[in-house]
Amino acid sequence: MTLVNISRLREIAEVEFGEIVVDTKSPDLNELRIMLVDGSFVDVWFSLKLEGRYSYHWECKAIDGTIYRHDNAPHKLWRELETFPKHFHDGSEERVQESVISEVPEEGLREFLAFVRDRLNRRK
Repeated sequence: MTLVNISRLREIAEVEFGEIVVDTKSPDLNELRIMLVDGSFVDVWFSLKLEGRYSYHWECKAIDGTIYRHDNAPHKLWRELETFPKHFHDGSEERVQESVISEVPEEGLREFLAFVRDRLNRRK
């Protein structure tokens, strides 16, 4: 079992992305929930059982019906992607494309929150 430094991820979210982050909490080991200025949230999860398994999930269903998620669960449906098992859900569970998000948790979080910030700025 590999523990991720959730305190460091929390610091990155709150300090480096403070303009979009309202609050953060850690509901469990290797998990972080990031509440955003528009009422949506990001859940970051790293498996305690399966080494290297992760998910960066932005939940916007209550706002506009969308979800955005980078994860590396080896879904058979996405085998044709060059980055398999890594993939990106772009707005829905069914719309999937390749994912090049970093395997390093701190960098992956920065990349994902930069994506979120860009999308939020486009909505304005």
